[in-house]
Amino acid sequence: MTRTVYVNGTYLPEHEATVSIFDRGFLMADGVYEVTSVLDGKLIDFDGHIKRLHRSLSELDMAAPCSDDELIAMHRELVRLNNIDQGMIYLQVTRGNPGDRSFVFPSADLPPTIVAFTQDIPNLADAPAAKTGFRVISIPDLRWDRRDIKTVQLLYPSMGKMAAKKAGVDDSWFVEDGAVTEGTSNNAYIVKGNRIITRALSTDILHGITRVAVLRFAAEAQFEVEERPFTIEEAQGADEAFSTAASIFVMPVVEIDGKPVGTGKPGPVAQRLRELYLDEMRKAAI
Repeated sequence: MTRTVYVNGTYLPEHEATVSIFDRGFLMADGVYEVTSVLDGKLIDFDGHIKRLHRSLSELDMAAPCSDDELIAMHRELVRLNNIDQGMIYLQVTRGNPGDRSFVFPSADLPPTIVAFTQDIPNLADAPAAKTGFRVISIPDLRWDRRDIKTVQLLYPSMGKMAAKKAGVDDSWFVEDGAVTEGTSNNAYIVKGNRIITRALSTDILHGITRVAVLRFAAEAQFEVEERPFTIEEAQGADEAFSTAASIFVMPVVEIDGKPVGTGKPGPVAQRLRELYLDEMRKAAI
């Protein structure tokens, strides 16, 4: 089945979708993006993703491509056209096509480029990996210093994914100044007793939308949340570890740099938080 995608206001078959070679997203990585989960044909935490989109656009002095109502209508239409029950919707906004290549920003009234497409993932909520857990390696964090902006500058995270693949594991956790920042495409946590420990929000990490919800559910479930840096050694000695993102929800981490975390199997806290997240997000889906 040919996928229907969205490009600058038009729905069309994916093989007909094009963007100019002069688009600044292609030439300069001058763009931002969001990924929204779909469960039971509904959008998960959409308001959070749209708020973060606006923040990213603002930090780069980019205009919103359309109204929020138009964005939600477009997302719902892509779900309908592609008959998505479980999966993802990828949205990208760039500064647009100025007609030539230049480091200088084009005129502020240049229309932005907006594209979106679906990814059909039938077992998104019941991913086999959630039952076995992720194994991760640590690598130096060599990204730029504005990781809080969700830009399309994803080369180093991609290299981190490939380093993990080469090592025969599932993901990489970035380390800077001796402490874990986050995963290649997710936020990182450890568990000690009743405490969930994760790095505080700053320009060092992405302000995860799933992170916000999971920490809220954790607090409501009477877990103590401590926001501070932690080391790889501390993570290896923790009771549990896990990652969160829209694409994995809550994913147990059972091994770090070849050493098992806790029992080496998904622990009760990560599993409980995953259940809470999926239950509550399904109730609130739109």
